[in-house]
Amino acid sequence: MKSVLLIGLGRFGRHMAQKLHEMHHEVLGVDRDEQKLDDALPYLTGGKIGDATVPQFVDELGVRNFDLCVVAIGDDFQSSLETTNLLKEKGAPFVLARATRDVHAKFLLHNGADDVVYTEKQMAIWAAVRYTADHVFDYLELTPQYSIYEVELPREWVGRTPAQLDIRRKHRINVLATKRGSALDPLPGPDHVFQSDERILILSSNEDAAKFLKY
Repeated sequence: MKSVLLIGLGRFGRHMAQKLHEMHHEVLGVDRDEQKLDDALPYLTGGKIGDATVPQFVDELGVRNFDLCVVAIGDDFQSSLETTNLLKEKGAPFVLARATRDVHAKFLLHNGADDVVYTEKQMAIWAAVRYTADHVFDYLELTPQYSIYEVELPREWVGRTPAQLDIRRKHRINVLATKRGSALDPLPGPDHVFQSDERILILSSNEDAAKFLKY
């Protein structure tokens, strides 16, 4: 269980609070707007109304005691930068900040953010890949060069095994798991027999995946 300071309880912050709550983490939520704090309270361990750009208020939060500090303000460029910088000045061990533009992300990193979440850009990239490829059901970018794809099983693979198909040599991809509905079978062995109702999760370079997905 981790202790999380979550500053900014708009839509992004509230959704994050809900997921952190489901994962049984302790979350202290902060916002200037009392209504936003009230809306998020079911998912919070505690809450405070205040301005995280004010040093005295941040001192009261005890940011050194949190495993993770999240700046989820996003829509207020200046406040986001000031809050991020202040958290690091006060000794926050790890600050994750939300960005809404490329320049915002660059300034956040320059002002002390340990990492940045750029949700609009990340979701746009995901949607572009997901909805322009006929065989892709899900997609996770690991680096600019490598990704994990959930894809349709090629028809010619049905009834055959990874060893028979020589997948790595022929396609330069790694099959991480097979999936039936919501059931996942990780790391299928060389003798696994592919079934017609299975999907596969593959790891590969984006270049090799593009070649493979033309099947």
